[in-house]
Amino acid sequence: MSDQRNLFNKVWDLHTVRTLPGGQTQLFIGLHLIHEVTSPQAFEILRDRGLKVAYPERTIATVDHIVPTASQARPFLDDLAEQMMAAIEKNCADFGVTLLNLSDDRQGIVHVVGPEQGLTQPGMTIVCGDSHTSTHGAFGSIAIGIGTSNVAEVLATQTMFLNRPKVRRVVVNGQLGKGVYAKDVILYIIQELGVQGGVGYAYEFAGSTFDAMTMEERMTVCNMSIEGGARCGYINPDQKTVDYLRGRAFAPKGADFDKAAAWWLSLASGPDAQFDDVVVFNAADIEPTVTWGITPAQSVGVTQALPKVSAVPADEQKLIQEALDFMGLSEGQPIQGTKIDVAFIGSCTNSRMSDLREAARVVRGHKVHAGVKAIVVPGSQLVRKQAMEEGLDKIFEEAGFEWRGAGCSMCLAMNPDKLKGREVCASSSNRNFKGRQGSPTGRTLLMSPAMVAAAAIQGHVTDIRSFDKG
Repeated sequence: MSDQRNLFNKVWDLHTVRTLPGGQTQLFIGLHLIHEVTSPQAFEILRDRGLKVAYPERTIATVDHIVPTASQARPFLDDLAEQMMAAIEKNCADFGVTLLNLSDDRQGIVHVVGPEQGLTQPGMTIVCGDSHTSTHGAFGSIAIGIGTSNVAEVLATQTMFLNRPKVRRVVVNGQLGKGVYAKDVILYIIQELGVQGGVGYAYEFAGSTFDAMTMEERMTVCNMSIEGGARCGYINPDQKTVDYLRGRAFAPKGADFDKAAAWWLSLASGPDAQFDDVVVFNAADIEPTVTWGITPAQSVGVTQALPKVSAVPADEQKLIQEALDFMGLSEGQPIQGTKIDVAFIGSCTNSRMSDLREAARVVRGHKVHAGVKAIVVPGSQLVRKQAMEEGLDKIFEEAGFEWRGAGCSMCLAMNPDKLKGREVCASSSNRNFKGRQGSPTGRTLLMSPAMVAAAAIQGHVTDIRSFDKG
């Protein structure tokens, strides 16, 4: 008899410890990733209660959010950042948790490091005190962002209590057009379904468009599931997943790997798998996409104009007007040509090798516009090292970009990399909320790394397809 469960429900069932009378599941957590911002209070809760970390070998720590990317000399100039660094160093030492510190060449953004080290594997339950934990779902895992109290709960018990979400299958079929990237695909999906569209759901991304994507592209898509309101997002494991993990530091070795790979592939949702909802999109409808507002759903194709307030549903008009006022934009104006002050390539969404290679391809032989500050922040020390071995740092620096150390940087600005005043930033990151990049009045335009690179050269939002022709 065929298994009608989708991957999500298979993995959920495998990790269920018990179901509470109220319907919540106590779920065993296979991998707990922690960082310096949401873990200090959690460790204090353990200390106060005299508890230990239940499975320290299932917890891995890195530092990323607050680390400066220009100079990483200790002590940090920011006192609070230095306190957080000192806290995670002490906590990991006291509780026996492995820490990928700045002195460790495996350090980097938590959602870059997990896959890179082979910690992230299909069929796992993965949590981290960070919204974008959904990144790891690219490998066919249940990966969920949690709060500080949950971090303490998982440290102490290796379990947590969760409501089982419904599962929506988000299908995209067809070949992506020139200049259209994974970032454009997920921005398009969020634009179509809305920032609240995924509430109560996990998203299974399926279809020929995702099948054709590399693992790094799949990570970009799953990374922003949370921006569409979904609890998490995932893609079924396939041969690309297996090939990516082979030889990674924490992946199984030899015959154990082959055995694991067979099991991973068996988890994929089969032809008879049931879903609570299915939506289907056509890749041909997606063009390079840019956010213009203050939520990731407020985006348009680069050749399109901003919405007219009167043309949107009445219950959305107030937010549309608020976004236009905050951004200093006019209804109906084209997004192309919007002036920028800062260009940022980085974040857990788009700071991997394929992102940096594509951005370097775009900027090669060009110069950053005189009025633009441009920075490139690799997602990990290993990405940085490989990029430098390929000479990408030289391409960026010759064009006028600043080449930085690994970290979260200007994505959320819990470090010295911040917008100033009303600056407009073309960013390859994942959020464009008010104040997200460090200035209460700073403005963020989300787009693919290639589009950020083109905007940096031109000084304004540019259609990468026209730029590449030039």
